[in-house]
Amino acid sequence: MVEVTLWGSLGTAAGGKNKVDIEAKDIRELFRKLAEQYPGLEPWIDRGIAVSIDGVIYRDTWSKELPQGAEIFLLPRLAGG
Repeated sequence: MVEVTLWGSLGTAAGGKNKVDIEAKDIRELFRKLAEQYPGLEPWIDRGIAVSIDGVIYRDTWSKELPQGAEIFLLPRLAGG
């Protein structure tokens, strides 16, 4: 189980929660379970969400494992290079 902090609008989409506990081993499973438990997050996931794990931002790295005890943040994806 990992604790995930939802940034800004993502918390609103999850029923006002700013942190959730999810049983997931990687980013792909995290997104799947978030969409199941919090349907309001699904449009955000479809548009793209960045995942910060211990300060490193991952985009499109769905197989990245989620280490126990890691600091995990979900952020709306920003355009740019």
